[in-house]
Amino acid sequence: MQQIKYGYRGISLLVGLNADRLIFLSAIAAALMAGAFLGSL
Repeated sequence: MQQIKYGYRGISLLVGLNADRLIFLSAIAAALMAGAFLGSL
């Protein structure tokens, strides 16, 4: 049981650290798509 608790804490820490990186990458992808859409008009 203790091992599961530590594993869950490690996973949540990884998700917390990578969440801002994921948001940053999705914002760049959205900006590129918006630029491509505006360029095709």
